[in-house]
Amino acid sequence: MSKVQKVVIVGGGAGGLELATKLGNRYGSAKPGSQKISVTLVDKNRTHIWKPKLHEVAAGIMDLADQELDYIAQAHWHHFAFRIGELIDINREKQEIRIGPFLDDSGEMVTPERLIPYDTLIIAIGSLTNDFGTPGVAKYAQRLESLADAKRFHLRMINACLRAQSQNAPLSLNQLKVAIIGAGATGVELAAELHRTTRQVISYGMDRVNPDKDMKVILIEAAPRILPALPERVSAAAQTLLVDLGVEVITNAKVEEVFVDKLRLSDGVEIPAELIVWAAGVKAPDFLHEIGGLGVIPISLRWVIALPVLGLKRVMAKGALFHHALKQRINKPLICTLK
Repeated sequence: MSKVQKVVIVGGGAGGLELATKLGNRYGSAKPGSQKISVTLVDKNRTHIWKPKLHEVAAGIMDLADQELDYIAQAHWHHFAFRIGELIDINREKQEIRIGPFLDDSGEMVTPERLIPYDTLIIAIGSLTNDFGTPGVAKYAQRLESLADAKRFHLRMINACLRAQSQNAPLSLNQLKVAIIGAGATGVELAAELHRTTRQVISYGMDRVNPDKDMKVILIEAAPRILPALPERVSAAAQTLLVDLGVEVITNAKVEEVFVDKLRLSDGVEIPAELIVWAAGVKAPDFLHEIGGLGVIPISLRWVIALPVLGLKRVMAKGALFHHALKQRINKPLICTLK
């Protein structure tokens, strides 16, 4: 009997989940004793939601029951294994990864720290928001990197409306103002959706708040136009639609610092805001620099996925990233982030 090749995929985003599903469908349903490849997907969350949809969760327009995918169910349906936990180390000599314990909401341990052996390892963790070292972003700005982030923002938005409805004093300058930093796809879509959903929330009996007078969404972009990666005509049309909705669009504006109730631009202009969202730039997770001797280089492409070349004789990779690694003749382990 030939040895079963163990393929481990770390990261259940769009790339990792699709790869696990396709490999499971092809190899995982083989009869016992004839299986050639076993597929294991590792992720720190129980469920998957497509990252470009997080702005809909933040705005409150998505029914999670229709969009959220349970990893355990997907693994059962498509013949691969799922293990929950966060990658914390890679032992390339022993060909095994170490994943951390998984804790529930109360801090109680559900699964302990574990070792998972592999023959082929694929890192598909994706990217995180890059704040470019801007002071105050990490402490005061909201990011949309996960489902928990999106839910947290939505709750803060609802609480801001409730606070404004219940107080007797006039609204302060920053109240009910949302500043979105970064006018890529996420920032633009969030600005448009917030205009509609905040007015819907106000219509539910919040008669002391005037949405046209009191609420404001401000979209800030450092580039000369919004949606800078798209053709200029698309950017112009999108900006016209946003302005017609009442969104204030500011371009050629670099954010210098973020505070608890405002942000400051590089020209000294200060913009009051109760909610500040940072949606500008992506980078590889910092911890990847510190495990398994992995090097990280940025690639500017459409998708967010990371694939490694771990010095294995057989490397299973996907997409343009692997081809880039070959062209660059990079011999050391490689992780690239794509956007």
